Amino acid sequence: MNAECHKDQTLLDAVNLALHHEMKADERVVLLGEDIGKNGGVFRATQGLQQAFGHQRVLDTPLAETSIAGAAVGMAAAGLRPVAEIQFMGFIFAAMEHLVTHAARLRNRTRGRLSCPLVVRAPFGGGIHAPEHHSESTEALFAHIPGLRVVVPSSPLRAYRLLLAAIRNPDPVIFLEPKRIYRTQKQDLLDDGEELPLDTCFTLHEGSDITVITWGACVQECARITQTLAEKGVGVELIDLATISPIDFKTIEASVKKTGRCLIVHEAPKNCGVGAEIAAWLAEHSMQFLRAPIRRLAGFDTIMPYFRNEHHYMITEADVEAAIMNLLQDDF
Repeated sequence: MNAECHKDQTLLDAVNLALHHEMKADERVVLLGEDIGKNGGVFRATQGLQQAFGHQRVLDTPLAETSIAGAAVGMAAAGLRPVAEIQFMGFIFAAMEHLVTHAARLRNRTRGRLSCPLVVRAPFGGGIHAPEHHSESTEALFAHIPGLRVVVPSSPLRAYRLLLAAIRNPDPVIFLEPKRIYRTQKQDLLDDGEELPLDTCFTLHEGSDITVITWGACVQECARITQTLAEKGVGVELIDLATISPIDFKTIEASVKKTGRCLIVHEAPKNCGVGAEIAAWLAEHSMQFLRAPIRRLAGFDTIMPYFRNEHHYMITEADVEAAIMNLLQDDF
């Protein structure tokens, strides 16, 4: 059967397409979450799936994140492949008891007799003028937990292929969707069921002057500045981290060996962020290749402000360009 090509697909469309594909291919895949069935989710990521696959496989749950996570762990241990949606990442803390204490430890606790093949989807990040608990970027919390994978797509194509890989993975995956770019980028998608590898960075642009590492929505600002600077003769090697944990340090190290300079860009607060782990690893393993100190461009160590001040918090293209140019002038 020939794979169907879907034109002008957004990241939301890509998520829906991947879920539809895998539910059709594997009857063990079930969805659960608040308003995901009849309403298709708060962002309409699951629109039409309950109509296609029925109430037994697309479950509307009460507004109780603890119950959603607990039920998903039980389903996964019993042989299903649940995909649970948390409406916003700021609501995920009630689910952490089950995700950290049970999902992440089930394989170890049972000495491999059981695994926990579940996916937890959650929109994350700011930029849509939402209240504070709807705009969190707390990926580092989950990256710290052994037994959890943390994956962040940055385009429709990567969302489709990484979500397929996450659902097929035998262990729990936290799949964080940057809602700021849910509808801002469109790509043609071939619904062929092909996945991208987890635990792998993607080099989006090759360059020899500086390595820029980022993920999620910030990839868009970094990509535009990369293109602008390329026209000015500045070679930025742009890396989309994609899998936040475990990190593909092999790709990162190879890039830093080539460029000698590294800028890490993320929307989450700087303190104890994923950027700090990357910087520490490079300092331990690749210091001899660096021509300048590693720099981080990150969110402020504050609670995400309400919408009137949100633009002061968000990283802009001008911020990225200034950080790159400053680092190019820096030296040990």
